[in-house]
Amino acid sequence: MSTPVAARQKGFNRAEIVDRNFIEFVESWHGEARMRPADDAPIQPDSALDAGGFRELFESQLISRHLDLMARVLRVQNKVFYTIGSAGHEGNAMVARLTRHTDPAFLHYRSGAFMVERSRQVSGIDPVHDAALSFAASAADPASGGRHKVWGSKPLWVLPQTSTIASHLPKALGTAIAIDHARRMHHRLPIPEDSIVVCSFGDASSNHATAQTAFNAAGWTAYQKLPAPVLFVCEDNGIGISVKTPSGWVASNFSHRDNLDYFFADGLDLATGYAQVQAAIEHCRRTRRPTFLHLRTTRLTGHAGTDFEIEWRSIEELVALEATDPLLRSATMALESGLYTKEALLALYEATRKRCFAAAEAADHCPKLTTLDEVMAPLAPYTADAVRAEAERADYADARNQAFGGTEHLPENQPPRHLAIQINQTLHDLMAKYPETLIFGEDVAQKGGVYTVTKGLYKTFHGTRIFNTLLDETTILGLAQGYANMGFLPIPEIQYLAYLHNAADQIRGEAASLQFFSNGQYRNPMVVRVASLGYQRGFGGHFHNDNSITALRDIPGIVVGCPSRGDDAATMLRTLMALAKVDGRVCAFLEPIALYMTKDLYEPGDGAWQFAWPAPGEAMPLGAGRVYAPKAKDLVVFTYGNGVPMALRAARTIEQELKWKVRVVDLRWLVPLNDDFIAAQARGAKRIIVLDEGRKSAGVGEGIITAVAEAGLGATPLRRVVGADTFTPLGGAAFLVLPGEADVVAAAHELA
Repeated sequence: MSTPVAARQKGFNRAEIVDRNFIEFVESWHGEARMRPADDAPIQPDSALDAGGFRELFESQLISRHLDLMARVLRVQNKVFYTIGSAGHEGNAMVARLTRHTDPAFLHYRSGAFMVERSRQVSGIDPVHDAALSFAASAADPASGGRHKVWGSKPLWVLPQTSTIASHLPKALGTAIAIDHARRMHHRLPIPEDSIVVCSFGDASSNHATAQTAFNAAGWTAYQKLPAPVLFVCEDNGIGISVKTPSGWVASNFSHRDNLDYFFADGLDLATGYAQVQAAIEHCRRTRRPTFLHLRTTRLTGHAGTDFEIEWRSIEELVALEATDPLLRSATMALESGLYTKEALLALYEATRKRCFAAAEAADHCPKLTTLDEVMAPLAPYTADAVRAEAERADYADARNQAFGGTEHLPENQPPRHLAIQINQTLHDLMAKYPETLIFGEDVAQKGGVYTVTKGLYKTFHGTRIFNTLLDETTILGLAQGYANMGFLPIPEIQYLAYLHNAADQIRGEAASLQFFSNGQYRNPMVVRVASLGYQRGFGGHFHNDNSITALRDIPGIVVGCPSRGDDAATMLRTLMALAKVDGRVCAFLEPIALYMTKDLYEPGDGAWQFAWPAPGEAMPLGAGRVYAPKAKDLVVFTYGNGVPMALRAARTIEQELKWKVRVVDLRWLVPLNDDFIAAQARGAKRIIVLDEGRKSAGVGEGIITAVAEAGLGATPLRRVVGADTFTPLGGAAFLVLPGEADVVAAAHELA
């Protein structure tokens, strides 16, 4: 017969009940206390945890709990803005204690105790004060500057995460791989060479596709005997919001994987769990293998403050769950060991409560973000003079000569060439300029890429600097972030634009947000090369002729460039690398596949689309466009990429048929659009055509037209020539959905 549930246990506010449970548990304890142990004596017989360590871990647990309770109380007073708590997960403090503050940590959002415990390793950090500032969204928050409640710290090497619904696992793995890769390259790391990476997440998140990608890539790496010292910490509380994890699922799923070493630890019991956590961490550090620590936890007080579990769980279930509170087990050890009397423990509990509330009240009076400029300050830093100086820097002549095999082979001493060759030459040049640069992706090494754009790089720079990855774009972009975290300057390649959509969140939610959510303290610079856009003949279909860049256009903070010719590609890549190097920017470089091998413009054999390679010292400022026939005013055509040679050919026809002087404007930079440049080119134009090879909805053309209209030039007669809102079919039908020269000419006649 089940024990009746006390009236107090039937309340709506489970946080208050959990709080009261602890107090009543201590008050009613009547066990026998042992003689107080020395600090270096085991807290329990046969435990690997000593009394001094237990006391500090327990205090960290109490602080984490009272931060949670404080947040629930002060949220209703609008003094706190985040209520996802760590109650039930306080055992993760063991992971913090047994790792180093120089072990990069990518944390689950229930990591309050971890942060408190890790703070002990660096003097001068007050975890209660720091957390209170974060809860209050104060501009003084040392993690994000008030932009989000994240667990983060520069001195503690905790890189802030956003949602952590498994999206952080690929970059955690990438960081781990980068640590040992750096040692092989003699690259100077910002952390000790024997560091490991800590990556925590929930049992529900372990099922996410992004998590599975990371586990697979970790196993793929370990299978080849390559080091990947990442400690995956699955904090298993048995539930994801309201969806229960099948009992035993995590162990069944992960305990028998050949190349992911499994350890279990009881996160509800410090005395028992400590040795288990220690074994996992020591194994990961010693073997440099990916390690899976299955940490048993529980979830108390619901998913967040707005999750009223009493509405969808039975009282009996909640009471049974709350009886597993790890703080009750820790309190038992504290009392039985003689470390605390009941009175001393209750005094500590209430003093901790008072400390957390006092910190929160003080944080409520600290400055908040009050202007848009303050909010956006770390998002997209651009120090124009420094970027230009870096882009034009040409002090690496010896490295260039070695890379190209002598002065006579330098690309500036070669005849004009087409886009693919000049991108290849530029990549060779940039690898010589930046010894920390890596190029990686699918088929980029020995094969030289499916379009030979990386041909010869492997032979010149070898496998430590240019290498193939497994065929998974999420992993590629996770690697890029990880290498960037460790001081590299990565140039990952995405083989086709359509493939980018498989992994866009690694840019949108992760790479592009790091500077924003760390208040500029962390950065993951990269230049993502993407073979892009349509018009490819003989090999096509949707996945090889995708013309949609909408997924990139609205990502805050990134830079997107798209060249139409080889010399522009060279100077743009120099600027993109400088943006990454100087300002930590995340950049994408869209390379028009159909123009890779294009040599002619008007007639076969005219060679008019081959150009001299610009020598080092020349770079293109961010936002600068190229203007053909700048004095022409009868018609101005705005375009980019494949549209540029198309517009130039159409312009010749229009000049013949309508006797107009036609100006063609190559934007080159698509994100951010240079509105002032667009307005300047539109001003004085008698007519405007926007030639956008993207889709009609949400394409670049919309931004161009908006810039024209907002400049007060909306009355100028205008036509948009744009791709259809459809997927690209195979064969000749592809050209039915993409804009062509005839469409441009027809639009001009409509404006006549």
